[in-house]
Amino acid sequence: MQTPDEALASAAAGGDRDAFAVLLERHYERIFGLSFRLTGTRAEAEDLTQDICLALPAKLGSWRGEARFTTWVYRVTVNAAHDRRRRAATRARAADGWGDWEVNRRAGIAEAAAAQDWLTTAMTRLSPELRDTVALTLGEDLSQRDAAEVLGVSEGTVAWRMSEVKKRLREMARAEGML
Repeated sequence: MQTPDEALASAAAGGDRDAFAVLLERHYERIFGLSFRLTGTRAEAEDLTQDICLALPAKLGSWRGEARFTTWVYRVTVNAAHDRRRRAATRARAADGWGDWEVNRRAGIAEAAAAQDWLTTAMTRLSPELRDTVALTLGEDLSQRDAAEVLGVSEGTVAWRMSEVKKRLREMARAEGML
């Protein structure tokens, strides 16, 4: 005589591995079949069935035996499919936002690179004295005092040169339609 599922479920809930193995052997195809109908793809059904089988030992502790074991297994399977769908929807919503963020990030990088390229080209059109001053104050992050010392000019001359650089770069940008 075959041991009823309910008796096996009670034994498995108590830690009986052999009882659990018999339950799985009896109900694996049923779980997989319902999983396939709920997900629509073999791969998703296999993943869902595996997740359910891994969770069953812990879930058996909540089985009270008020319904047939097969009814309870169906409920566990349906709930697991719902949970999987909710998680997938959450990931999809998060991925949508991530995609927008990534597009904007790449656009920002491209814009910064274009601005840097323009500035590098524009700097070549400045006089050597202005280029040297910018290279030291902005490129090397020297103070105007330190740049003046390196260049052998007064601090006021460095300040005037920086003002002149800003003026000329604005003029170039306007001429190129950037401002």
